[in-house]
Amino acid sequence: MRAAPAPTGASTAPQTGAPAAAAAPAPARGLAGYALFAGMLACAGLPIYIHAPKFYVDAYGVGLASLGAVLFGLRLIDVVQDPALGWLSSALGRRRGLAVAGGGAVMALAMLGLFAVPPPVAPLLWFALTLALLFSGFSFLTITFYAAGVEKARALGPGGHVRVAAWREAGALAGICAASVAPAALAAGTAAPFAAFALGFAALAVLALWSMRSEWSGGAAPAAGASLAGFRTVLADREARRLLLVALLNAAPVAVTSTLFLFFVESRLAAPGWEGPLLLLFFVAAAASVPLWGRAAARFGTRRALLAGMALSIAAFAFATLLGPGDTPAFALICLASGAALGADMTLLVALFAARLARIVPEAGIAFGLWNFVSKFTLAIAAATLLPLLGAAGFVPGGDSPAAALMLLSLLYAALPCALKLIALGLLATTHLSEP
Repeated sequence: MRAAPAPTGASTAPQTGAPAAAAAPAPARGLAGYALFAGMLACAGLPIYIHAPKFYVDAYGVGLASLGAVLFGLRLIDVVQDPALGWLSSALGRRRGLAVAGGGAVMALAMLGLFAVPPPVAPLLWFALTLALLFSGFSFLTITFYAAGVEKARALGPGGHVRVAAWREAGALAGICAASVAPAALAAGTAAPFAAFALGFAALAVLALWSMRSEWSGGAAPAAGASLAGFRTVLADREARRLLLVALLNAAPVAVTSTLFLFFVESRLAAPGWEGPLLLLFFVAAAASVPLWGRAAARFGTRRALLAGMALSIAAFAFATLLGPGDTPAFALICLASGAALGADMTLLVALFAARLARIVPEAGIAFGLWNFVSKFTLAIAAATLLPLLGAAGFVPGGDSPAAALMLLSLLYAALPCALKLIALGLLATTHLSEP
């Protein structure tokens, strides 16, 4: 097993008594590949929760409650799968590259099956099977990718975790932007926009895998039991545990709004056709804000910058509860503000967690198995609870819904995320953290 590396930013040079010169940041070689790979993964993340349920409702008449139950069941699998995939990622050692290529192939084929292949069995069963494969590949690649980012940040030196996170999350946000609007954009030129989207994803996966081909070598596989020891180390560390809890609470509002966004725009704002432009506005604002949050973290500290982003998100969504038909321009302003806040969430929180891992464990794969599970489990809870609640209230997607159901949609979409984000903000504010 490798010896644990020195904490990020710590000097290993001999002490001579003279003040040490500040080390210049290492060149950002290879970080463009991190952005492209993150963009590919992002296309199979939030956009799938946005598009897939509505696609199967519209194309195959599958019920909201059934789709929510399937999404929740798939996330229950992750209770075991994600930590196990984290262990596998750490244990593969130099064989990681081949496993990553296999995971990318599984994701591409599953995406094609989900959107481009008419279900050869019952649509709900096909939905479950293809998503199970897609999410499994997504989980393994995400865990391995974020663990590779920890090693990359170590090589970059002081501030490396924020630099890697900025490139990676900017790429992820660009991928989310593209995937969120692609089906609507493709609808103008093809009769099967979702099939074209799936083909585009497969091509992007090939490019992304090629761009990161030199980043998976790592070292030899750790000794037996080393990954399990790393798992225990992470859970035993108070700061790491608190960050995982903050991540759970902070991801929940994003899960809620992602699950309900299309329904809110179409039915609450009465603005069908505006879903794509508003999604693009939201994620472009997030991507544009990433370098600004990086500078804010460097000047004021990562935790303070993240707290400011969370406060901005709460302020923005508080106004969304008041919106109704015809309020699309006001909602566009909310998309700008909440999108900018998302840039802080995606960049700074994971940078804090990665920096902590660099200090306490030599292998980050198992820890990012936990992180990945926390991030995705919130999406499952949202789908499993919110969609059935709306269905029980009489909500009809794209149809005439009772006033009480529309009010419930507003409360779930806007008020619930505010409450969850406020709890996360309070927890982060009372947690002592080491700066990346």
